Order: sequence, then structure tokens, then C-alpha cells
Amino acid sequence: MSDSPNRSPQDFETVLSGSATSVASFEQKKSLLDKFQSLLHSNPALVPLIVLLMSLLVFGLILGEKFFSPFSMTLILQQVAIVGFVGAAQTLVILTAGIDLSVGAIMVLSSVVMGQATFRYGLPAELAIVCGFVVGGLCGLINGALVALVRLPPFIVTLGMWQIVLATNFLYSANETIRSQDIAESAAALHFFGEKLKIGGAVFTYGVIFMVVLVLILNYVLNHTAWGRHVYAIGDDPEAAELSGVNVKKTTISVYVLAGLICALAGWVLIGRIGSVSPTAGQFANIESITAVVIGGISLFGGRGSIMGMLFGALIVGVFSLGLRLIGTDPQWTYMLIGVLIIAAVAIDQWIRRVAA
Repeated sequence: MSDSPNRSPQDFETVLSGSATSVASFEQKKSLLDKFQSLLHSNPALVPLIVLLMSLLVFGLILGEKFFSPFSMTLILQQVAIVGFVGAAQTLVILTAGIDLSVGAIMVLSSVVMGQATFRYGLPAELAIVCGFVVGGLCGLINGALVALVRLPPFIVTLGMWQIVLATNFLYSANETIRSQDIAESAAALHFFGEKLKIGGAVFTYGVIFMVVLVLILNYVLNHTAWGRHVYAIGDDPEAAELSGVNVKKTTISVYVLAGLICALAGWVLIGRIGSVSPTAGQFANIESITAVVIGGISLFGGRGSIMGMLFGALIVGVFSLGLRLIGTDPQWTYMLIGVLIIAAVAIDQWIRRVAA
């Protein structure tokens, strides 16, 4: 105490500089694993992209040119086109921490309405397609209103809607299939997305092209618009989003309506894909869409993920399906490996989420 008055300003500078150094020494350097975890957290689509590239490499080494031919690569795209559309609708809902079990049923009902409006009521195919979109949007509006306004759980709402739409589909269509020949003769517009475009040995359909375009558009909207940021905010914490000025109810309803419209678009693509209008088509679309979303690294808890990841997830399933088929293995192996991928994807998501905890 008695010595302090005799200290010079240089002594105090020395003490202060020393204390700053000691404080800085408490900073911890991140390990390589921590950096990798942070990288995956900031880039959710990176994991499915890595898995996709590895699966392509493995099957390419095993099958060679038989697998890597332009026809095989574009065949994978054709096989996942429907899943890509329905998965896009599912992605929007899951990003808000919801889930839509009715996407497949809405898709099929929309396609049935398009077919029945043309052949039962004699409407022009273009107008019948509009009717299908109206039905899809209306189903999405009902889902969104029940979730946002009545505050019912999304799982229960869409489970009930799935059953209602499924029953309506069979009752309305009388379980009748409209044949491909009839559509080709008098309603060619319904087959639009099934038209093929050949580039060398690659064969693209308009359905594939529009699926990729849709994903790119939604990727931009989700990442570069206020509406997209609001969707992520609602999924992360709806109460905090409300306090920050987000109209949670309006945005949630818009998400479900857009999902319904995308499902109607998927119904139109489905007609082009299978060539006919069948009330029994797309029976596994719900499960396939959720599979693509989960493998694509989109968190089922909402608020995190990329729609590009969903596309990568759908392609992973397509690569495994085609690759194992070309090898000649039992189809059950495909389901087993996809099941392993689903569990692994959820485990990785939980591990990545610890960064934000």
C-alpha cells in the first residue's frame, strides 16, 4: 500500500499489459472436429452432398461405365422427379417445425381432378389443370388454417387431411383409371411434363427440368427474401419470431398453401410420368418425401436445413436404388440401407445442433 504512490505511469502500463495477456490466455482454440462441426452447422446441405458423391464414387467403381453412362445418370433424375416436387413441399412445412402427412394424397387428388374435369366434364385440359391447382391450394389452406389459427398439432391435422383426401380421391374417381391412350388423343397438355428432351445419350423430361428449376427458385426465396427468413424464424422459435415482428399465423398459412400448390404441380408431373391418371398412384409419396428431407439434413425440429439438401437426399435414394438394381441384389437391401441412412442422418443432425446449444 505504501509503495503505490511511488509507482510511475510506466509501471501501471506494464501491469495492464500483463493482465491483458493473462485474460487472452483463457481463450480456447477449436479442435479440427469442432471446426468441422461448425462447418456442417453453417452448411446443412454439405453432409448429404458428401454422401451423394461417395455413393456415386462407390457404385461407379463397382459398375464402371454401366453406371456412369449419361442415360443412367438422367434415369436417376427421372426416378426422383416426383419425390423432388413433393419433397420441396414437405421441406417448407418441416422448416416451420411442422410436418405434412397429406402431401402425397393431395398430389394424387389434384391429378385425379385434372383428369376427371377433362374427361367427365369436358373441360379443356388447360382449365382442368387450373382446377387441380385450386384443389391443391384449398387443401393446403385448410391445413394451414387449422395449424395457425386453431392451433392444432400439424401431425394430427395432416394425418386427418390425409385420410379425408384419400377417401375423397377414391369416391370422386370411382376408383377408375384414365388410360394413357385417351389422354394422348384428346388432352395432350396433361402429358406435358412427360415429354422428353434428348441431349446426346442423356434423356431429360420436362418434369425433371422443372423440378430442378423449382428447387433453385425456392432455395433463393428461402435464403434471400424476408418471407424465407420468416419461415426459418418460425421454425426456430415462433414466440421470438412474433416478438420480432413476424406475422407467424399469416406466414404459416402461406407455407401450407404453397405446399398444396406444389403438390398439385407434382400431380400434373405424375400424369406425365406414368402416362395415365390413377387414383392408386403415388402411394408412398409421403414416406419418400420425409425420407428425402431427413437424409437431406433438414432438421425435423424446424428452423435449420437447406432445400438443396432435400434434393441431394432424393438423389441419394435414387443412386442407391439404381446402383443396387444394376448389381443384381435383392431390393430389400435398398430399404435396409435407406433405413440406416435415415437413422444416421438424424444422429448427425443432433450432433450438429450441439453447436448452437
